[in-house]
Amino acid sequence: MKPSNPPIDTAIVKEIADLLSGSDLTEIEVEHEGLRIRVVRAPAPVTIAQTPFAAAAPVAAASAAVASAAEAAVTDLSKHPGVVPSPMVGTAYLSPEPGAAAFVEVGASVKEGQTVLIVEAMKTMNAIPAPRSGTVTRILVGNAQPVEYGEPLLIIE
Repeated sequence: MKPSNPPIDTAIVKEIADLLSGSDLTEIEVEHEGLRIRVVRAPAPVTIAQTPFAAAAPVAAASAAVASAAEAAVTDLSKHPGVVPSPMVGTAYLSPEPGAAAFVEVGASVKEGQTVLIVEAMKTMNAIPAPRSGTVTRILVGNAQPVEYGEPLLIIE
């Protein structure tokens, strides 16, 4: 005989949700006496257009980056044919270790299977390979940024 699930007290769920909204946390999970409640707040989408590292960027390049960021905010990048989505929930890292060069930069040519970034999930570093060859036109996440499953990470055209 299968044990029945305990009744859920909606007041507890609301209280946990209020705790979540009153903090910088995006997820809370509570387990008590066989009842597990998980409340997740989806972070607001963040779009970051990165340009290759340079000592001084020309004003025209800065204007193009601002225009690119504005365009990215308007369009749904998850439907872009060159999107590389996150295969899991975790933290995205643009380089293999702190202080190291980024795996890729905007404008870089990549080959199918080449590591473009890593996503840490449950203390495991997961290399994210390029699903196709092409040029990286946008990097949509910042270093050490939390990411959700399916969230666009970068665009390869």
